[in-house]
Amino acid sequence: MDSMEYRPLRADEINRALFRDFERRQEVVQCWRREGDRWVIREDPFIDQWDEKDYAFLVQCLQNTIRTGGLVLGAFAGGRLKGFASVEAAPLGSRGQYLDLTSLHVSADMRRMGMGKVLFRQAAKWAADQGAEKLYISSHSAAETQAFYRALGCVDALEPDPVHVSREPFDCQLEYELSNL
Repeated sequence: MDSMEYRPLRADEINRALFRDFERRQEVVQCWRREGDRWVIREDPFIDQWDEKDYAFLVQCLQNTIRTGGLVLGAFAGGRLKGFASVEAAPLGSRGQYLDLTSLHVSADMRRMGMGKVLFRQAAKWAADQGAEKLYISSHSAAETQAFYRALGCVDALEPDPVHVSREPFDCQLEYELSNL
């Protein structure tokens, strides 16, 4: 594999062209669903793929994250963006104990190679350096996505954020204790 570089991005370098070698495609078969007071896995096959409107919105969101004091990390293989993570600067939770990991995505051609784990740990370290106690993650419910987060030590969020829950009712609301770093 080409050399890997992980680095914070600047707002002025985030544009549609940055994502030309990034493949969002995720074929989902099984998802976690909340039924009563427990989680179960259900068949819910679909393909998650971004279109041009999604990329335009993503560019706006990531630029805003940086402009408001948050972090956007890029992972580059051979100079091409193949993964990214973002953490918002504004605290969440009853005590402001959370910082929000708003994105963590790895290109389809680079998954299961450790890139997501590196992005997660660097994002978590940044959040800890900002004084947060925990990362908050409103995560895709796909079984493989949940396996990734659970393997890193994420657990169900003690304080599910109502904005996230209403925006993405099928997402799994997770947290990560930053003292685990």
